[in-house]
Amino acid sequence: MTVVRDADAPIAPLPRPAGGSARPGRGGGGGPVGPIGRIWPYLLIAPAILGMLYLLAYPLVRTVLISLQDFQLRQLIQGDARFVGLRNYETLLTDAQFWQVVRRTFLFMAVNVTLIMLLATLVALVIERLGRVGRIAVLSALVLTWAMPVIAATTVFQWLFHSEFGIVNWTLQQLGFTSFDRYPWFAHGTAAFTILVVLIVWQSVPFAAITLYSALVTVPTELYESARIDGASARRIFRAITFPMIRPIFMLVFSLEVIWTFKAFVQIWVMTNGGPGDATTILPVYAVQTALSSQRYDLGSAASMVTVLMLAGVLVFYFRQMFRQEGEAL
Repeated sequence: MTVVRDADAPIAPLPRPAGGSARPGRGGGGGPVGPIGRIWPYLLIAPAILGMLYLLAYPLVRTVLISLQDFQLRQLIQGDARFVGLRNYETLLTDAQFWQVVRRTFLFMAVNVTLIMLLATLVALVIERLGRVGRIAVLSALVLTWAMPVIAATTVFQWLFHSEFGIVNWTLQQLGFTSFDRYPWFAHGTAAFTILVVLIVWQSVPFAAITLYSALVTVPTELYESARIDGASARRIFRAITFPMIRPIFMLVFSLEVIWTFKAFVQIWVMTNGGPGDATTILPVYAVQTALSSQRYDLGSAASMVTVLMLAGVLVFYFRQMFRQEGEAL
């Protein structure tokens, strides 16, 4: 049986649910109301904030306090550290060895970041032009390289450049370079410095390349087609279209690599311990050496704080230049 409704008949309103207001979020099951409702979002993020403060803020404050005290092994055991103000910073900044370490740190950072960004950009451009199979293979290799633990990768490089059993010396001998028979790579400052640069670049390129590739795929293909129709070369297309489009991601990756290479520690400490001599000693390694070897925890803390301030200064200067180029005021 078919029921025919009159088109002019009014439509009866639907019954309202029991409990009062039908507004979402008001009473019933819509969520907390009153004062608890207003502070509920803050309660949800409170554990994360407290954990961050404990893991980041507390060590930083503790380091600042130790750097302003006479804090050596005796004070570590007995806990009677004496406040000395900025004396530790004065001792540190008047040390000629400290400034040699600073220059070496900036050189180490500049070489690593330049190579990382150059190679990562080239790898990202190559991945974009590969077919599906080739793209999957390269991305898989990059992910596996990136996922390798730092200690494991450093140990592998130690064996590669081992003076007696290293495959690098064996390969060079097979190629006719007999002078590399039992060549002690880690006994020469320049060689050790170069190996560390190769290791850190090898570990850092995958993240930078994958991130830049993800930015490249967002560039509209219509822009490339229009540029090719106008006769633009590949270099011109990259300079006028590709780089301006991926510039924000490029600058983000650049900033992260500056931070990571400036505070590199694990690879240097495991592979060379800052040696030979102090050829591979940069600021983080210098801070640990001062604190542990000399048991001058106050000077080590002061060196750590100077490292943080220098890194912050580099990033502030860099961001000011970036915003100035974009016509913005910081």
